[in-house]
Amino acid sequence: MAPINLSFRPAQLADIPAIVALVNSAYRGETGKQGWTTEADLLDGQRTDGEEITGLIQAEDSMVLLCELDGKIVASVQLEKHGKGAYIGMLSVNPLMQSVGLGKRLMAEAEGIARLEWAAEKMLMVVITLRLDIIAFYERHGYARTGRTMPFPTSEKYGIQKVPGLLLEYLEKPLINCIN
Repeated sequence: MAPINLSFRPAQLADIPAIVALVNSAYRGETGKQGWTTEADLLDGQRTDGEEITGLIQAEDSMVLLCELDGKIVASVQLEKHGKGAYIGMLSVNPLMQSVGLGKRLMAEAEGIARLEWAAEKMLMVVITLRLDIIAFYERHGYARTGRTMPFPTSEKYGIQKVPGLLLEYLEKPLINCIN
């Protein structure tokens, strides 16, 4: 069960170093292996950098939403308005705090923002197709596989593929009459 004294807020530029460290630790390298969301067996290198996070914070209809526990950033997620939907991505939880419900709470908060502030009717995301555990997590929370895929980006900015031919699949969740 997630700690009850959590707070949520949009990221500010001063948060960028902490966000980059959190995201990279949740997805890559040895620290990522301490949690269940790691991509370390599929990808090397970074998951994000300060330039990308700066762009997400400064872009119109975009935000990085933070989850704090006692004033310390423990989770973050990217949120962008996309037409009548909202894209949710880069959901990251401190590897030592995974499996206690923080990701679920942060995702629900992000979906609420998308619904209330952007009148989003659906949520969109992409997930590596080989990450069946992650896909199952999202399916338990109302997301559905679409069967639409695209190749994983080949730029080292997003990681160095250890497994050739990685694909990303689009998942969607309707928000109309949706209760988290």
